[in-house]
Amino acid sequence: MSKALVEADFNFKGQTNVYHGKVRDVYTIGEDLLVMVASDRISAFDYILPKGIPFKGQVLNQVAERFLDETSDIVPNWKIATPDPVVTVGKRVEPFKVEMVIRGYCTGHAWREYRSGKRVLCGVEMPEGMKEHDAFPEPIITPATKAEQGDHDEDISREEILKQGIVSLEDYNLLEKYTYELFARGSKIADEQGLILVDTKYEFGKT
Repeated sequence: MSKALVEADFNFKGQTNVYHGKVRDVYTIGEDLLVMVASDRISAFDYILPKGIPFKGQVLNQVAERFLDETSDIVPNWKIATPDPVVTVGKRVEPFKVEMVIRGYCTGHAWREYRSGKRVLCGVEMPEGMKEHDAFPEPIITPATKAEQGDHDEDISREEILKQGIVSLEDYNLLEKYTYELFARGSKIADEQGLILVDTKYEFGKT
């Protein structure tokens, strides 16, 4: 698929909705299918830059395809097929309104909070005496939700998620289990390539 087509606005047979995100365009087919097209657009701090990077969408989509396949034994995922290097077709699910952020190192947002004097992040205690980029004794889960206005992530604790009824206890326990297992698998794959998986975010849905 050419770059010109990647930036096109498609109209598929049976299409019921379309969402143009900062990087991906998502087309709903009927009630049960999604067609996700990864563009060459670049988003930085919630702004789409004026020029994209050729083949960036292809790389993004194929990396996602690889890791969906590599982890399908841990948790079922939405992918059905990848008919084109920039396209994934999958199942439409109802997303949980919480993002499962997991951190192996005191880096980025975790370090900024730590440096400011905080020792609790999303209800999780962080040890004293840490320096930037130190590994946590064990990976920590620091969930986030989307702000009501804008598209920014907001920290939230496990306790607050359950208190607000955003996710049930049964579902949240399962999300935690999947998050730890996915991070362990991703860390192993990274280590085999001489890399470190510092932190990442998983989003889950339910049929």
